[in-house]
Amino acid sequence: MSNLIISGASGTPLSIFNSDTFAKWLADQAPQTQNWLTSTQFKGQGLSLIPNADGELAQVIFVSNSDDSYWLCGELANQLPAGQYVLNAGEAQVKTAAFSWGLGAYKFDRYKKNDKALPQLVVPTQAQADEANKFIRSVSLVRDLVNTPAADMMPQHLGDVMTEMATEFGASITQIIGDELLEQNYPTIHMVGRASENLPRLIDLTWGDESAPKLTLVGKGVCFDSGGLDIKPVSGMRLMKKDMGGAAHVIGLAQLIMAHNLPVRLRVLVPAVENAVSANAFRPGDVITTRKGITVEIDNTDAEGRLVLCDALAEANNDKPELVIDFATLTGAMRIALGTELPGFFSNDEDVAAGFTASGLKVDDPVWRMPLHRPYLDLTGSDIADLANCAKTPFGGAITAALYLEEFVDKGISWSHFDVMAYNVRKLPGRPVGGEAFGIRAVFDYLQNRFQA
Repeated sequence: MSNLIISGASGTPLSIFNSDTFAKWLADQAPQTQNWLTSTQFKGQGLSLIPNADGELAQVIFVSNSDDSYWLCGELANQLPAGQYVLNAGEAQVKTAAFSWGLGAYKFDRYKKNDKALPQLVVPTQAQADEANKFIRSVSLVRDLVNTPAADMMPQHLGDVMTEMATEFGASITQIIGDELLEQNYPTIHMVGRASENLPRLIDLTWGDESAPKLTLVGKGVCFDSGGLDIKPVSGMRLMKKDMGGAAHVIGLAQLIMAHNLPVRLRVLVPAVENAVSANAFRPGDVITTRKGITVEIDNTDAEGRLVLCDALAEANNDKPELVIDFATLTGAMRIALGTELPGFFSNDEDVAAGFTASGLKVDDPVWRMPLHRPYLDLTGSDIADLANCAKTPFGGAITAALYLEEFVDKGISWSHFDVMAYNVRKLPGRPVGGEAFGIRAVFDYLQNRFQA
């Protein structure tokens, strides 16, 4: 979709107004234009295609209550006929309009082709087009990964995606696969994924100047979650192709970071598994000694995401990074608390948390901080191990999951954990039903402000 946002000056003029600016614009228009809007019963909201005296399209206007939303033009690429439309707007509006135009045109067409010609948005400069396309590409990548059925998005496929990305940006990548996980002391990743014919793995990508500040991203890559022996009901299993959404998020965020050449030493850790059912599947009541040496009793095999993450987080400690950020489709409890469209996050760093929140509001990608309420850690206790992988009560489930993860982060390391839906359950402008990136633009804006200031 990168060809939908181009630079230049040729095409049909497109102007975007709010109610006040539209009224001022309308007062200055020729009688022909005013008569056209009256005769077509244009009410001062939405889209109008205005012809010239010969009946040819002369200009397009779009009126919205708010003209500064990042999703302002989310439906225009689907509403306008094919052609080129020159945007008349200031720099800030160009940025948001181009972003939402491109993502509104998104279609997941791997299995069902769509040959409909789409309109192109013409922006003033190539730099503006390039910037918009970087964000469009990143979010579209997250969507594509989440939307791809599990049969075509197993651990090995995630490895292929990250290998291609490493090649493009000159990063290095390693994969620890199958029984190598035991040999190199990643027991919980191996345990969760060992029942699948699709071998579990830890994918490890590094990029950037070794002397730059260290940033480590960790993404939950459960490519399909049956629930294991604590098998999910039919309704709960239907969308479990999206349970690798955390991995998709850090891959998309990493692409943004590398495309912008952010001055960081980036590391991306993706523990990728399928939580399947087989004779060698892990069981409720089993006890595992994790990479960090903490013993964990398995209370529920469907609480597997925190198990694969805990080994990856333990490995993230080794570099003593300045920031560790993980993304995961971890708990239904977070969806109960905040709904599907507002991602919750936890952080042990007040300044970073405030930065994420401020950036989210700035770029129309809101995130909501949740409390790491330490007394709830007792709920993950076990009589025979250091921890249980699931709390004794469903109440506060997102908090207890985050507290479990925090036990595997070394003291003194700034760590934040995002618990995301990774999926749109309803259609909104620029956001079709299906895979979605939540919070990565907020995090990237924070990182850009922090490291490029």
